[in-house]
Amino acid sequence: MSESSAAIALPRPLSARRRLPHAVSFAAVAAIAVLFLAASSAPSPLYIVYQQNWHFSAETLTAVFAVYVLGLIASLLVLGALSDHIGRRPVLASAIALEALSLVLFLVAGDVSVLFIARLVQGIATGAAITTLSATLVDLDPPHAPGRAGVVNGIAPTTGLALGALGCGALVQFAPAPTHLVFALLLAGMVLAAVIVAVMPETSARRPGGMRSLVPRLGVPARLRPGFFALVPIMIAGWSLGGLYLSLGPSVAAGLFGLTNHFIGGLVVTLLCATGAVTTFGLRKRPAAQVLWAGTVLLAAGIAITLVAMSGGSVPVGIAGTIVAGMGFGASALATFGTLARLSAPAERGELFAVAYVVSYLAFSVPAVVAGFAATAFGLKPTAIVYASVLLVLAAAAVVVELVRTRRAAA
Repeated sequence: MSESSAAIALPRPLSARRRLPHAVSFAAVAAIAVLFLAASSAPSPLYIVYQQNWHFSAETLTAVFAVYVLGLIASLLVLGALSDHIGRRPVLASAIALEALSLVLFLVAGDVSVLFIARLVQGIATGAAITTLSATLVDLDPPHAPGRAGVVNGIAPTTGLALGALGCGALVQFAPAPTHLVFALLLAGMVLAAVIVAVMPETSARRPGGMRSLVPRLGVPARLRPGFFALVPIMIAGWSLGGLYLSLGPSVAAGLFGLTNHFIGGLVVTLLCATGAVTTFGLRKRPAAQVLWAGTVLLAAGIAITLVAMSGGSVPVGIAGTIVAGMGFGASALATFGTLARLSAPAERGELFAVAYVVSYLAFSVPAVVAGFAATAFGLKPTAIVYASVLLVLAAAAVVVELVRTRRAAA
């Protein structure tokens, strides 16, 4: 037997045999991404319950929302590129551990101070997880279906946000222990996620520079900048709309439309995000340029319809506007992550996705925080109408930018 034949005949190390196949790992990582986003949106239907139980102001409610995003953005800036250096699995394992800690804090929370800490820890965990999960999906992208990672990265956030809000809303309205059961179930999911990460393969080789990567910076490689910056307007418009729904959506449903049922409050968020997820799946095989154009137009139209609904207090028109806006949200997410996955090399993905998420979550959070304080000073309805009007201007600007970009590309 030749030396090469003998080498082939040698059994693989036990640790290698126990690793999950790439196809199974891809599906498992997608599920973990959905789980993290579900956990992040689960507190939304509970904000009103906490406010009633602990008697805190709308400003405090807004601050609870803001501290989550603060932790998330800080985590993106510091940890966004770390998995490109030390590997995906160590970062994912640490993020899961932090997320589990935040869920335990939610379970034992008895006042606003613990709620603040829980949301801060959850933000840090989510920021560390989402860029690493996105990069891992691209690493595991099946050769027979190139581009699947971009589709899943576009679907997972909206699916997770929808499931978290809907599931929590249902548990709050119909199940016992409304402020505890949802977090116990999510904690069990995180335990399973930890087991999966322990047995999945590592997809990114270690390379020097791990400590340097912790220095906060936002950078996009020069060759990627034209493609990235063309996506910024639609990212801002779409995620600003998502921030409105997740922070004030249940309050708007109760205050403007008279829908006080907690399940309906969760359904408001779900309607936007689930429509986005279905749209993403339906458009997954369409060219990215077409999807991006459709997303900008649908987003602008949906915001305009929603603005009319809020002005007149019409529930059917509000539902129609949310569905159309959700379609635009999903299409734009698909086009954004599909384009980034196609443009970037493996060693660039962690940092590039981190920059994309920083832009998205700044748009998701800053306007919503401002709106929360404005709602206290000027009232919920005027604030919601002004917010939606500004979003309509942003979405219209995104349509113009995409039109100009398309014409230049054609020329």
